[in-house]
Amino acid sequence: MKPVLRVDDSNASAVEGRPTLDVKKAVWNWSMIAGAIFLGPLTFGWGAVLMCCVLTYFSLLVGHSAGMHRMMIHKTYQCPQLLERTLIYIGVLVGMAGPFGILRIHDVRDWAQRQKECHDFFAHRRSYLKDVFWQLTCCFEFTHPPRFTIEDQLAGDRWYQFLEATWRYHQLIVAVPLYSFGGWTWIVWGIFVRVSIGIVGHWTITYFCHNPGCGKWGVKGASVQASNIPGIGFLTHGECWHNNHHAFPESARIGLDKGQTDLSWVFISWLGKIGLATNIGLPRSFDQRDDLFLVDDLVPRIQELKSPSPVRDDPG
Repeated sequence: MKPVLRVDDSNASAVEGRPTLDVKKAVWNWSMIAGAIFLGPLTFGWGAVLMCCVLTYFSLLVGHSAGMHRMMIHKTYQCPQLLERTLIYIGVLVGMAGPFGILRIHDVRDWAQRQKECHDFFAHRRSYLKDVFWQLTCCFEFTHPPRFTIEDQLAGDRWYQFLEATWRYHQLIVAVPLYSFGGWTWIVWGIFVRVSIGIVGHWTITYFCHNPGCGKWGVKGASVQASNIPGIGFLTHGECWHNNHHAFPESARIGLDKGQTDLSWVFISWLGKIGLATNIGLPRSFDQRDDLFLVDDLVPRIQELKSPSPVRDDPG
């Protein structure tokens, strides 16, 4: 199984361009965060907190990590259409973007990071606060953009087209049972706080997984080498083993070594055991990969690559 490529980089540059304000993105993300910050303490209750934790973990594990990331984006396994659509729908309820939006965000960033040079927006070279502000508020305006094409199987699917056009409004569907069980307290914690944790948590893990850290794999010619972050495998559903993932994006299993907890892989392998997941991808052997090199520690190499790029155009 080989990685899926949706980006044509003919005449494109991953360096030239600048982050620009994305009004819809900024309003959505910061309204959720503001609601969580100002309304969360006013409606605090242990039942609401527990519900928020359960829904947040479940939706990120099943919908985002196993569904959108490993199945839809990387196609590391297949499942029946009803289950596929259900997993992606749960991923939409996380509240980050629609299915096509997630594909674009991920694939364009991944393409940029694999170039010899890329803008700080994609490399996450700036400070944590600057980077989170960019990712929650801006889109990247390329001077010479790559061409991004979604395969017909997804692009032509009317259900996914519908989700892409309406993804924000599906929080209203979640609000109905939340209000029935816990009133406005559960609305605040089940929507505002949960979505805020999902989006801020996602970009926090993304930031640190692309900054200097440990790992034994390097991708030749890539300006950004990902890191593994020990100790948070359970919390991140296995997504923290990002050095492994950059090396083997075709693998449904990301926690490859002993002690690398990967709950998404546990879920996917369970689906396989009951016949609901097929063609499950695993890492290709090292001798089949002419784009990889083994290193004892990636920190020195990454540190060298993480020096800020000369391109400094950004809003404000």
